[in-house]
Amino acid sequence: MNSTITPEQFEMLLPLACEWASSQEQRILATGEALSDTMLADARLLGVAAPERVRLLYVSETPIPDDPALRAAILETQFLSPLTRGLTLRYGIFIRSDCRFDRTMVIHELGHTAQYERLGGFEPFLRRYLFECLTIGYPEAPMEQEVIELTARICGSQTQT
Repeated sequence: MNSTITPEQFEMLLPLACEWASSQEQRILATGEALSDTMLADARLLGVAAPERVRLLYVSETPIPDDPALRAAILETQFLSPLTRGLTLRYGIFIRSDCRFDRTMVIHELGHTAQYERLGGFEPFLRRYLFECLTIGYPEAPMEQEVIELTARICGSQTQT
């Protein structure tokens, strides 16, 4: 790994990341907003199988896990920060409040929902996505590139609607 996270640490942290992601998804599903008709159509274009399950939760800052080991790894790798604009946790998506009307960003995050579905949930998605980000780097990681390309195809050069 190119990261300061060893493979052994990665294996120890992955279940913690999955647990946190699952609990945050439940929070978003309980309190978030359903997709608008336009967003539902975008999700279908991206290949999301169950777009009606997706919820968006607008937050002033993207949350970071409380678990000390997971938090330290996230801060060390700069994978997440309060400045992160969007974070997809399967069907739950955090959107920073100041990005509420950024259609391109919502489409990007919905692309990750399609990946979660295709890969089969938190553990397979996070194992692959985080490994790619740690070894190849963000945004060069193949899963990130896939979503960037899908978003560009759907949005063209427009950045907001």
